[in-house]
Amino acid sequence: MLLAMDVGNTETVIGLFGDDAPDAPDAMGFARASGERGLAFHWRISTVAERTPDEHAMVLTQLLDLEGLDLRTTVSAIAISSSAPAVTSQVRRMAKRWFSDLDLTVIGPGTKSGMPILYDNPREVGADRIADAVGAYDLYPGASVVVDMGTATVFDVVSAKGEYLGGAIAPGVAISLEALYAQASALRSVELVRPRSVIGRSTVESIQSGVIYGFAAQVDGVVERILEELGEATVIATGGLAGLIAPHTKYVQHVEPWLTLHGLRIVHERNHSGDAS
Repeated sequence: MLLAMDVGNTETVIGLFGDDAPDAPDAMGFARASGERGLAFHWRISTVAERTPDEHAMVLTQLLDLEGLDLRTTVSAIAISSSAPAVTSQVRRMAKRWFSDLDLTVIGPGTKSGMPILYDNPREVGADRIADAVGAYDLYPGASVVVDMGTATVFDVVSAKGEYLGGAIAPGVAISLEALYAQASALRSVELVRPRSVIGRSTVESIQSGVIYGFAAQVDGVVERILEELGEATVIATGGLAGLIAPHTKYVQHVEPWLTLHGLRIVHERNHSGDAS
């Protein structure tokens, strides 16, 4: 089985892929999204820059053990995308020390993605952005806009020909809330859930309304301008906050929580099966 790791600035998402079973429910009995094809297990943990290679191996071992799986006998290959350079180095060292006999893909300069990168400097494009774009084009062939809602809100644009065109980057929900709490001493942290109405009747509801509907409006505003330049396209949301924000937008058509892992799997297969262009 392929172990896929997407290392973000705040959280790391890990998935274990087996044989494709697109119509089978997941481990909790829920229907799978398109990007969950073959995704047997998935976990979300905090990204810790200080974690050593041995500690990374220990965490992975414990996660699989919770599912009754043995890391040594279950995992046959590893694929990694990372937007945290310090962690990338540690995870790469972990793979080389503990799993040197397995096929390893770390998305970076020189990795065959099978997708032309039309950025001024292709080396600047984050590994997760490439994985998102590859995954989006596989699931929804044609022009698309991917909105990845994590530490930052990242918009990635794919042409009808399957080319990575670029996009936009804005501060994400977590960054904005941290700045708000730091600069406004009278405001406190709140649970991010949908308020009773847009017009908040309390400070908590006012913050919830501003965050949820404000970021939904940001997504729609940026996507609308992208579509004016690009033309018709499929709009896909992913990332840890996609399920919270996307339902309140008018342009997002699909929510794919595991899109990055899906794209990462495709990139790995293209680098180890000889089908990359």
